[in-house]
Amino acid sequence: MKVLVIGGGAREHALCRSLSLDPDVTALHCAPGNAGIAEVAELHGVNALDGAAVADLAAGLQADLVVVGPEAPLVAGVADAVRERGIPVFGPSAEAAQLEGSKAFAKDVMAAAAVPTARSYVCTTPAEIDEALDAFGAPYVVKDDGLAAGKGVVVTEDVEAARAHALACDRVVIEEFLDGPEVSLFAITDGESVVPLQPAQDFKRAYDGDQGPNTGGMGAYSPLPWADPKLVDEVMATVLQPTVDELHRRGTPFSGLLYAGLAITSRGVRVIEFNARFGDPETQVVLARLQTPLGGLLLAAATGNLAALPPLRWRDDAAVTVVIASHNYPDTPRTGDPIEGLADVVAQDAPDAYVLHAGTRRDDSGAVLSAGGRVLSVTATGADLTTARQRAYRAVGRISLDGSQHRTDIAAKVADQAAEATETRGA
Repeated sequence: MKVLVIGGGAREHALCRSLSLDPDVTALHCAPGNAGIAEVAELHGVNALDGAAVADLAAGLQADLVVVGPEAPLVAGVADAVRERGIPVFGPSAEAAQLEGSKAFAKDVMAAAAVPTARSYVCTTPAEIDEALDAFGAPYVVKDDGLAAGKGVVVTEDVEAARAHALACDRVVIEEFLDGPEVSLFAITDGESVVPLQPAQDFKRAYDGDQGPNTGGMGAYSPLPWADPKLVDEVMATVLQPTVDELHRRGTPFSGLLYAGLAITSRGVRVIEFNARFGDPETQVVLARLQTPLGGLLLAAATGNLAALPPLRWRDDAAVTVVIASHNYPDTPRTGDPIEGLADVVAQDAPDAYVLHAGTRRDDSGAVLSAGGRVLSVTATGADLTTARQRAYRAVGRISLDGSQHRTDIAAKVADQAAEATETRGA
C-alpha cells in the first residue's frame, strides 16, 4: 500500500512513524513534511492547501491512500479534491470539516443530536458580546468561531480581556465555563461506523502549573488511570455516534478522525469542542500505544469498511510526550536556531523514547534548525506513567535549542497519584 500524508507537524510525523512500522505500507510519502519526517518518508514540495495539486501528486504517485493531517487543508476541501479523483482519502469533506471550522456549526449539530455541551451564544456585534459576557459571568470563555491553530480560545477572569478577544474576532462563541478535568477522545469513522481510540489528556497552558496563555498543547499522556472505565462507552453513546449519525442524516457524512474535547464536569460529560483531525500532542501518545497496524485502519475508514475490522489492540504501556517550543512561544516565536542532541536521543534512549519533529527544517549543510513555535515533541513509553515521563524528560535533557522552553510537570500529578494508589493496594 502506497500512502501519502499531507502536513508537516508533529502530528504528521507521528502518523508517518506509525505507518512506517506497518508491514502493509510499501511506500510512504509526505507533503510538505519536515526534517524529521524526511527520515521515514519521501517529501514533496506541494502546497497542502491546494486541493488540485495534492490530487495530482496522489495520482502521480499512484497512492492507495491519502491521509490529510491538518485542519486547514480539510476545511479548504483538499479531501474532496482527492476523492473526486477516485483515490481513497482519510479526512472529512470541507462541509463536514466545518465541525471544526465553525464552532457555531458544531453547536448547531450538537443541539440537533442532543449532545451534551456548554450553553453558549454566537455573537457578531459588541452589544451581543456584552450581553453574553454578562449572562455567564466569570470565568469567561470566548472562542473565535473559525480556525485559530489551537490559540483562538481565551479563558479568563478579566472581563476586559474577554471583551478584547471577542471584539478582535469576526464572530465568536461565548459560553459557560465547564468545571472538571479535560479529556481528549479520538474516534475513527467511515461516516456510519465509529471506532474509539484510547483517551488522553493534554496540557494547553504554556507554563508549569497550568499558568500562562493557551497554546496548541505543551504535552500529553495516556492512559488516564483516574478516568471512569465506562467513560469511552458513555462518550460513544452520547457524543460520538450521535454526532456521526446527525451529519449522515444531513447528507454530509463525516469520514475520518473525529476528535472530541471533553470536560468531565460535576454534571457529567460535556463537549468543549470538536476537531476534524488528529489532535497534537495527544496523537503522539495515543499512537504510541496503538498495536493494530495504522494503515489498514485508516484505509478501512476511507473505503467504508470499518465494521469489518476486528477490535483494536493496545499496548499496556503508558506514554508521555513533552513539547519543546521556541523562544517567546506562543507569541512571536524565534526561528532559525540550531537544534543539537537529536542523535544522542536515538543512540541512548531509543526505542523507549524518540523525537517527533514539528517546526523544523534543514539548512544547506544538513543541520536541523527551528522553524516554528512548537519545534519538537519528545515521546516516551514505559510500564507506567512514572517510568514513561522519566524517560521523556531524560531525552528532553539531551536536546539543546537556544532559548527553548518546555513544561516540567507533564503528567507529574497523575503519575504520583497512580504510584500512590499502587502502593496502597500493595500495602
